[in-house]
Amino acid sequence: MDTAHLETRRFLIVTGKGGVGKTTVCAAEARQLEAKGKQVLVTMCNAKERLSEMLGCDVIGSDVRRVSHGIWAVNMDPEKALEEYGQMMLKSKVLYGLLFDNKYVRSFFAAVPGMHEWSMLGKAWWHTTEKNPDGTLKYDVVILDAPATGHGLDMLRVPKVILDVVPPGLLRRDAQRAWTLFQDPKACAIVLVTLPEEMPTSETIELARALRELKLPIAKLVVNCLLPPLFSPEERATLEKAPASRAPKNGGESAIGSARDRSIRERIQAESLKRLSEALPVSPSFLPMLFCDAATKDAILELSKRVT
Repeated sequence: MDTAHLETRRFLIVTGKGGVGKTTVCAAEARQLEAKGKQVLVTMCNAKERLSEMLGCDVIGSDVRRVSHGIWAVNMDPEKALEEYGQMMLKSKVLYGLLFDNKYVRSFFAAVPGMHEWSMLGKAWWHTTEKNPDGTLKYDVVILDAPATGHGLDMLRVPKVILDVVPPGLLRRDAQRAWTLFQDPKACAIVLVTLPEEMPTSETIELARALRELKLPIAKLVVNCLLPPLFSPEERATLEKAPASRAPKNGGESAIGSARDRSIRERIQAESLKRLSEALPVSPSFLPMLFCDAATKDAILELSKRVT
């Protein structure tokens, strides 16, 4: 796993368990790449939109829009993405209308396994090929804020499913091109996001195993919400023998109970980091626990300095 030079990849796929901070990482990565002079597109999959808060811009909809000097963003709607994809394939809005408005054709696409997922994944991939009028690439890097673990893995499998079941044609051709890019470690990078907790750690290890089976290049691990350790292992062992936090009769009981709770979190964090290091041979990036709202422009700018 090579974590270096993510800015040289054409496509970054950010995935992980729900609630671990994938969108936060997408925003921080985009800001870091922008600071390096890159033109970046962040694509979301019909998501509950929070990226605009993080980037300090207006609400991001289903049309690609520029949100800062070097960042564009879109929240992809599967129906609209399928329409756009059809127009891109046929190079004609009129021809698309004649063909895709046909109920039999629509029935065919509805029957293709994962077609809605492909409409969004394929659109995100297509933007890696999009060019300016002068022939240069429009975006240096496209970031996909993928769905949570299970759904995200199903989405990433779709091009392979299309190659297995769809007859030769435009759809299969594009699925092959996308699948080739996804498996190219020089062009694509999977960024796994997790929390230093037991369940997210287990799910991340399972996800990494499935991605390796698909031969998709895991290039980065981001551990979000890391607590700075306050206690040594010996101090943690002593504190965990103390009574649990409860309504205090005095300040001493409250302090000891709080310290015990903190020591337990630190132990779980240390155990999680050990499991990740054993299962994923890559030095992770750590994002600190912010004791304030992380969904702000200032917070993302600070975190963008830590996702190296």
